[in-house]
Amino acid sequence: MAREIIATPDAPRAIGPYSQAVKAGDTVYLSGQIPLVPETMEMVEGPLEAQVRRVFDNLAAVAAAAGGGLTDIVKLNIYLTDLGHFALVNEIMTEYFAEPYPARAAIGVASLPKGAPVEMDAVMVLG
Repeated sequence: MAREIIATPDAPRAIGPYSQAVKAGDTVYLSGQIPLVPETMEMVEGPLEAQVRRVFDNLAAVAAAAGGGLTDIVKLNIYLTDLGHFALVNEIMTEYFAEPYPARAAIGVASLPKGAPVEMDAVMVLG
């Protein structure tokens, strides 16, 4: 099966040896996104709410570049350095997703790249 590399200037560039996403057949694997502003590659300023929204916006940009959208995501992984923010992430997620929601995991981690408090990756199925 052929692989297609997905890249868009509307989401942060990869900060390591990986692609923003890889499409294999009708499945797209979206790499982890942290709250980086694509134009500056700096962390978004402001409260955690702004950072969580930036991550969802980054995922949406990569999904769009692959020919889909957040509604096509079937699996979402959320990594938090403080699981005390679980309820806030849930609340913001309902602004970006409608039922039926994707399958999801929320995982507490010790640290994330660039000191980010949140990172998300996803699997999307097109068509």
